[in-house]
Amino acid sequence: MATIKLLFGIFLFTVSGSIGMLKRNLLGAGLTIPVAISSMESVHRNRLVALAMAEVGVREATGENDGKRVEEYLAVAGLKKGLPWCAAFVSWVYAKEGFKKPRTGWSPDLFPASRLARSALPGDVLGIYFQEYKRIAHVGLVEKVEGDWCFSYEGNTNNNGSRNGDGVYYRRRHVKTIYRISNWIKEGGTSK
Repeated sequence: MATIKLLFGIFLFTVSGSIGMLKRNLLGAGLTIPVAISSMESVHRNRLVALAMAEVGVREATGENDGKRVEEYLAVAGLKKGLPWCAAFVSWVYAKEGFKKPRTGWSPDLFPASRLARSALPGDVLGIYFQEYKRIAHVGLVEKVEGDWCFSYEGNTNNNGSRNGDGVYYRRRHVKTIYRISNWIKEGGTSK
């Protein structure tokens, strides 16, 4: 079995002509498959993560979805002070890296069928489903997946993982709590 996996990995690397090779951990499946990505895509993914990481510690001014930086996130999505901003934070990170999309403050908009991924890579968007709203109601930017845990940078949350918190936090979530993953970096889409 290991030989087959090795040969499959070599085949993918050879066919893709890619410089970089990452592992993609299938959410909930406990499997890892090699995924070839271009060196430029890898650069974008690393920069998106670095941009999000640099925002950890940003806090709302009064706890009312406000403050200078929070309002910058909201503005990228065309929203005004006082509105929930987790999706706007993700949109701001992508804008800073030079991507034209996404640009939304509505978390379900970050998961169109054309952008859904079966697994998470750095820079992808994770969505958390809330039964009381019957929709994805919180999002974050993936840093990495290790085993059963996904590490992410999230706006409008707190240490408890709330969907309406007070700042940008580094979070650890069990992969079973993640409802959707979207890839806004892939070629042929609305990237740079």
